[in-house]
Parts: sequence; structure tokens; C-alpha cells
Amino acid sequence: MNPSVTQKERIVSLDIIRGLALFGILFINVAAYQVIVEGGPMPDYSGINGIINTFIDIFIEKKFFSIFSFLFGVGFYIFASRAEARGDKPRWRFARRLLALLLIGIVHIFIFWGSILAIYAILGFFLLPFYNAKISTISKWLFTIISVHVFCLLGQMFMPNQGAFSTIFSLLGNDAVAIFIMFLSGFLVAKADWIGHISEHFKQLKWVQFVTFPLFAGISLWIWFASPGEYQNLQLIIGLGVIPTTYFYLACLFVILENKKIAKLLKPIGRVGQMAFTNYLAQSFIGLALISLKGLEVVSPSDVVIIATLVFVIQIIFSVIWFKFFKMGPFEKVWRFMTYGRKATF
Repeated sequence: MNPSVTQKERIVSLDIIRGLALFGILFINVAAYQVIVEGGPMPDYSGINGIINTFIDIFIEKKFFSIFSFLFGVGFYIFASRAEARGDKPRWRFARRLLALLLIGIVHIFIFWGSILAIYAILGFFLLPFYNAKISTISKWLFTIISVHVFCLLGQMFMPNQGAFSTIFSLLGNDAVAIFIMFLSGFLVAKADWIGHISEHFKQLKWVQFVTFPLFAGISLWIWFASPGEYQNLQLIIGLGVIPTTYFYLACLFVILENKKIAKLLKPIGRVGQMAFTNYLAQSFIGLALISLKGLEVVSPSDVVIIATLVFVIQIIFSVIWFKFFKMGPFEKVWRFMTYGRKATF
């Protein structure tokens, strides 16, 4: 989400990955649009629905929010560094941008209880101290936070009911920490100047793929065997897979999108990502409308697939048409105004 970047300055691969992340997020959010009432009908998880639900747990659950979080970190560095190049105060300007996001996020919570925007805004403030830090320093912090997070996830699984330790495990092993890890990962990659020069870092990306694929495959199998029995630690297993799976997905996507033909083919998805803020907000409205039209009391996994696909197709069509007439999404423009308080000339 970086609406202050001009058309010529945009990095197309980031927009495409952002658009794909929005599609993945739909598979998680659609089921949450319809609140389940205690004592009311429950979603069907038998047969094909159970298989779909397991696939969502393996390949999508928490992973696409993490990709989105990574791109938020990338966007922070791009935004702040360009603000500094203009002679602006980068951290102050980004803090104002986060406050605007927080306000919009609070309003969005009243529409969709699962909105992530307010959490993003709060966690975003923890990025500010890293802006002038050295790459080596950020790398050490990132490694330490990942290690602590993974240890705390394992602690919740294998050392439950440990009093104060359980509280610490719960605090440092939660999703908010995983989101910040991806914020910092994206910021580090952007600061190290990988973004926009992907072809120069193929060797490093291949190394990331080599390291993360076995972890992705192993944890995916663990989720597959744990899901049918509704294993009580299933969410913790999914949490363990978030970081390696997200890194694996991103490494693959960046390599694939260096192919100009593929990037051109996926450009309509990039249009969705180009106004990700608007489309994220719009998803809840479109999703709820489709659920209402279908007359669904609860949303089963097969319904999720259909509705998520329909919403995304609608957003692709809308986004492509929108950019034929405008240079920026409507809520991107609102966010930009709240960030600068005036009409920007850059």
C-alpha cells in the first residue's frame, strides 16, 4: 500500500504479489464475514469441505497476511526513503501516515470485526526505530525475534501450563509478533536494495528456497495429518509454518515475476494490488453482499472458494477499469490527503 508512488516509479512485481496476497486473504476473511451464533447452524466440514479446509490451513492460513505484512515493510522503506529524499522528515511523516491508518482501521472494525488495519498501524510504529539502523543490526534483530517467536510457539505446544512462562509464550508466540517479523523482513529486503534488482540476487533467492522448502513441506505434512482429528495444537503448527512458507512463497514469486511475459500476463492482478487499500476495504462489502445474495446462514469451505473467487474477479475488472481513468485508488487518495494534509506536487 504505497499510494504516493507514481506510475513510472512503481515496481510491477510488488503490485502483482500484493494483488495475489489480497486473493489469499479473501480465503480467510470470507468465512469470518458471517458471524457464527452459538446454538445456530455450523459450517459443513465433511467430505470435500474438509479437504478444502485442510488445503486452506496448509497453503493459505496466515501465509498471505504475512506476504501482505512483508510488503507493508517494503512500503515503509520506500515511502520513508523517498520522503527523506524530498527533504521531508521520514519518520514523522510515516508516523502521521500510521495514525491515519489507525483511524481508518478503527472505523473499519465496526464494519468487519476481523479488520487488520488498526493492528498494522500500531505495529508499524515499532518499525520507526529501525529506519536509520544498519543492515547488519536489523538482521541480528530479525534473527533474534524469529528465534524467540519459534521457541515460544514450541513452548506452547510442548510446555503448557507453566504459569508465568505460559503467559510469556502466549505473548511472544502470537500472530502480532509474526506480523512484525514480516514487517521487519520486508523493510530489511528493501533497505538492502533487493527490490527492483531481483535478477542480481537470484543466488540468494535460490538459497532461501533451498532452506525453506523442506520446512514448508514438513510442516505442511504435519498440518495434513493433524487437521482431520482437530488436533488441539493445529493453530500452533500452522503458526510454525508461517515464516518458512512465506519466505518460500516470496522467493518463488520474485523469481517467477522476473519473467516479463508472466508479469505482463498477471498485470490485471497487479492493478488490484496497486490500489490494495481500497480493495482490502471493499472486500468486506462485496463479500457480505454475495453471502446475502446466496442466502447463506453460514459459510462452508466450498462457499469460501466460490465467493473469494467471485470477489477477486470483480475487483480485477473494477481495478483495470478504474486505472483507465484515474491514477490512484479512492481510499489511497484519502489516505494520502490524511498523510500530507495538502495536495502533493510529487
